[in-house]
Amino acid sequence: MTTPDFSLLETVRLRRPLVHCVSNIVSAGDCANLALAAGASPVMAQAPEEMEAIAAASDAAVLNTGTPDGEKFRACILCGRETAGRNRPVILDPVGVGASPWRLERVEALLESFTPALLRANLGEAQALLGEESQEKGVDSPAGGTFSQRAEAARLLARRRGTAVLLSGPEDAVTDGESLWKISGGSPRMTQVTGTGCMLSVLCGVFAAVEPDILRAAVTAAAFWRACARRAEEWSRGPGGFRAALLDAAGTLTAGDCAADARAERLG
Repeated sequence: MTTPDFSLLETVRLRRPLVHCVSNIVSAGDCANLALAAGASPVMAQAPEEMEAIAAASDAAVLNTGTPDGEKFRACILCGRETAGRNRPVILDPVGVGASPWRLERVEALLESFTPALLRANLGEAQALLGEESQEKGVDSPAGGTFSQRAEAARLLARRRGTAVLLSGPEDAVTDGESLWKISGGSPRMTQVTGTGCMLSVLCGVFAAVEPDILRAAVTAAAFWRACARRAEEWSRGPGGFRAALLDAAGTLTAGDCAADARAERLG
């Protein structure tokens, strides 16, 4: 049975898996520091010419389509194909996929080239990938919708793409198209710091690097990130301190701490 498994924290800290992140210029540093804080070893390679070598050495890959250009999408295709071809997990974060027709076309090309183990998206991004009218404003999804709307979009996207989906919002929905998990809690301050969704995608890669059950990895990552947010709110006074406290929480919370804060519910 899938459930948050916070013992994975100790596994990550013992193994220090190598997680390859093709990130974006807005959140790359925070993503690398979060992976380090959680206990993983990040590599932030971007050049298409070294994708094969880096993928061969990595335990997981996290591909982020924020701040894209043609070379970045070429790197993502090469990395995704190589990593998935080695039966290692690929997490795809289609940041702002509905922001422009070009970005949507390039993300669609990624999904035709390989099947990610997990899509980590918000409601607007999911709607764009489903061919629906997206609520995106630039790269943001200002209208979180109801949980029922997010859950339905996540399930439909998972079924259509043949992959697991973590759809973020006021509560996260995690699904493989059939079973469904609702992850709640955390802190409203998450919306005051840019890149927290990107960082959640990296955490999914960190846990997937040591846990072959992608649903378990994603549910654990989502619950862990919300536990970090709750503690960070306690430890900080404003957005700057909150951002730093997120890293402190990721590096210091124990499995017991997380279990006490976890609010994960299986709905189906």
